[in-house]
Amino acid sequence: MANVQQKQTLDQNKVISAPLDYLLSFPGKDIRGQLISSFNEWLQIPEEKLSLIKRVVELLHTASLLIDDIQDSSQLRRGLPVAHNIFGVAQTINSANYAYFKAQSELHKIGDPRAVEIFTEELLRLHKGQGMDLYWRDSLTCPTEEEYLEMVSNKTGGLFRLAIKLMQLCSASEKDCVPLVEYLGIIFQIRDDYQNLQSEKYIENKGFGEDLTEGKFSFPIIHSIRSNSDSFQLINILKQKSEDTTVKLYAIKLLESTGSFEFCRQRIAQLTTQARSLLMEMGDPSQTAGIQGILAFLELK
Repeated sequence: MANVQQKQTLDQNKVISAPLDYLLSFPGKDIRGQLISSFNEWLQIPEEKLSLIKRVVELLHTASLLIDDIQDSSQLRRGLPVAHNIFGVAQTINSANYAYFKAQSELHKIGDPRAVEIFTEELLRLHKGQGMDLYWRDSLTCPTEEEYLEMVSNKTGGLFRLAIKLMQLCSASEKDCVPLVEYLGIIFQIRDDYQNLQSEKYIENKGFGEDLTEGKFSFPIIHSIRSNSDSFQLINILKQKSEDTTVKLYAIKLLESTGSFEFCRQRIAQLTTQARSLLMEMGDPSQTAGIQGILAFLELK
């Protein structure tokens, strides 16, 4: 009887985790894992806790991707069919929610109640940011650059901050790395917005101009609309959520005409310079190789 019950439990876990495990089996760039390892050159936390934090962040990130793909009506993730097109929307949502609580339960192993407080704070901010992103898209409301960057800080920056705050909780160092990781989160998102409309590799993994099909107010799109008083065409293209390649190519020409891609490159260069200056102020250059490598990766060549 015990063996039967154990098999049933194992089978149930496999069913519940199937959408999550599907996406985990096709890993991405693991920029968050690299970031955690790089900051540990400073924070020097024990390997056991480092591995735990990496595991928690990977679970949360993967769960958020499962939900994002549903909310964005995406078709591809990492060049493969999205999980909800294989397992169904309901099961995929449940798997993502299961992963959130599984990650939370892992944090008790840190042995400090503040770990769950950090988790709760950053997950609330992440969902607040996602809520604004969805609101702008669905109401066809173009945010200002400042509003967008605040949303990015909440949404994209959430897991970056979560990782670093948990590491600082486990570290003897008094170094505050949160301001630097805020820069990295914003640079990462602007770069992602740029790549969505410009990168051939992104097309392979996510499809051509997916942000246009989604109707998303991304960083270059916001710049184009805000810098052009006659932006009626671009707003209407977003409204249509078109999958037509010709329409999307026309939208990209509109973005080029307002210098919006160049603006992205300049903004990333500016933010990267500021991040490097902050990095140099924070301490021993011999301990910054990993973070310098991440900044170099995020630069647009």
